Amino acid sequence: MTSLSKFSNLTQRLITALLGAAAIVFGIVFSEWTYFIIFFIISLFSLLEFYKLAGLDGMVPQKTFGTFCGVFIFCLSFFIERGDILTPYYFLIFPLVSCVYMIKLYKKVERKPFTNIAYTFLGIFYIAVPFALLNVATFENHVYDYQIIFGCLFILWASDTGAYFAGTLFGKRKLFERISPKKSWEGFVGGAILAFAFAYGLPYFFSSIGHEPTIKSWQWMVVGVIIIIGGTFGDLVESLLKRSIEIKDSGNSLPGHGGFLDRFDGLYISAPFIVAFLEIF
Repeated sequence: MTSLSKFSNLTQRLITALLGAAAIVFGIVFSEWTYFIIFFIISLFSLLEFYKLAGLDGMVPQKTFGTFCGVFIFCLSFFIERGDILTPYYFLIFPLVSCVYMIKLYKKVERKPFTNIAYTFLGIFYIAVPFALLNVATFENHVYDYQIIFGCLFILWASDTGAYFAGTLFGKRKLFERISPKKSWEGFVGGAILAFAFAYGLPYFFSSIGHEPTIKSWQWMVVGVIIIIGGTFGDLVESLLKRSIEIKDSGNSLPGHGGFLDRFDGLYISAPFIVAFLEIF
């Protein structure tokens, strides 16, 4: 991170984005185990970052236990969807997270214990559950298929990239000034155009490399709509969190991008909608 600090913010963004995207794409395409490792790391650091931010706001969430619950849910869903564990084991989630209440009883001095309990649960549901749901979309009949997560990430990255450059070059009309003064309607439209282009081209891309597309073209277009809208709201929700704590970035782990919450905020909101759509339709 120190070696990148001498570059401009845009250069840092490009270097981090290229290296990070290369690592993630390789992990997704190579095997289900490299996919698992990549998203385990992202889930872990996102949870730690969230609970750190809650601490900055004066809250005292159960950082260790909340993080454990989050990564447990992610791992459990992976092994169930892979077929290593039976589906009824999903019910282990409920007694596990219920332990949050009992643990709080042993904290002798705490001004707002139930507020802190709520923040512990918020970390789990805001971050761990969406990533766990991605496992549902990634496995079909216990067989790993990288196409859904691959396509969703590229549409999300296209939306973010188009929004960044269109907003920088043409942004005038504020999208949601109260929460994020820099976001503009021009940026939103630019991101949407590039995201739709990627969504439209994905079936042809998979066909060109010898893979039968997992979902139909119209489904990719709907997924594109979900990501454009859900990704924008995800960004705004995370901006609302940062604004409430009065900080600029959620962390400094990713030069030019801030922290893990800054980089993957679009997935937290869009993933549940994507999985619900694909499972129902």
